[in-house]
Amino acid sequence: MILVTGGTGLVGAHLLYELTNSGQKVKALRRAQSNTNWVKKIFSYYSADAEKLFDQIEWVEGDILDYLSLEEALKGITSIYHCAAIVSFHGDDHDIMLNNNVKGTGNLIDAAIYNGVKRFCHVSSIAALGKTQDGSQITEETYWTPSKRKSGYSLSKFFSEMEVWRGIEEGLDAVIVNPSIIMGPGNWDIGSPKLFQSIWKGLNYYTKGISGFVDVRDVVKAMILLMDDTQFEKVKNQRFILNAGNMSYQDFFNEIADALHKPRPKSFASDIKLQIAWRMAKTASFFTGKPPVITRDAVSGTNQKNQYSGEKITRTTGFTYRSLDRSITDIADIFLKDMVLPPTQ
Repeated sequence: MILVTGGTGLVGAHLLYELTNSGQKVKALRRAQSNTNWVKKIFSYYSADAEKLFDQIEWVEGDILDYLSLEEALKGITSIYHCAAIVSFHGDDHDIMLNNNVKGTGNLIDAAIYNGVKRFCHVSSIAALGKTQDGSQITEETYWTPSKRKSGYSLSKFFSEMEVWRGIEEGLDAVIVNPSIIMGPGNWDIGSPKLFQSIWKGLNYYTKGISGFVDVRDVVKAMILLMDDTQFEKVKNQRFILNAGNMSYQDFFNEIADALHKPRPKSFASDIKLQIAWRMAKTASFFTGKPPVITRDAVSGTNQKNQYSGEKITRTTGFTYRSLDRSITDIADIFLKDMVLPPTQ
């Protein structure tokens, strides 16, 4: 049986859909307070039998910070997809994120080894990779280096990966994926889906940085392929960047705006403007008591030009990506349909 952590998130929910749709027996770990309604919603984007597929999931309550709950949840499990992680660019979440993402991954690794799990897939991030100095493409061999400028999220993903590498040294067979910016439909109020909502509402600013992007469906397809009987032996104990292509944030925002039939952002947000904006937001937060709408970590590097190579998985397995144009159009179509339907509670 397969266990999925983080099943209520963007990647986890899409993964659960693909696994149940292919007839796999799946157990999903969830916290007691987790809301699974968005999982059903995501299923409904792709199938008329969303309710039936959702009912095939065996939900088990547990927490990656509670080792004993993991030992119990992993009984009879042969494969794990570890998608659970806190994603935040708010400074106040720094310690919580490090504790959850790193300690939680370590607990899951230990429980997997204890229970004799045969295969483990860890969802990391390009945030766990280093940067090149000459502008060349970043690959799986571009190693992360410590820096005071690293975000809490970057730190948490790097050290989470280290827990997986430790597990590999202790005998666990695992594969790591490092997706670039993941695009997909889901909760339009958080994460990358929020970009579509922001542009729909009239985002005025763009940056000139470059980054990699990948469709969530490709991330899931790649994960399942790497864990498949036909591939696992030759890919195990390696990392794979998942990146369909590199694009400037300006072009990315423009394509979303065009797909949503909205005006393109017109004002360039320079580094100086961004520094002023996050400082003003932090000051406003002090008086309102609400989290700042812009943070230093969130805007840091948005004018940097980082390009990523997602070719290793193609060379190794023959995997192919959807085009970024197609992904943006598909997601925009789903977003537009959601705008005329009542929101999921």
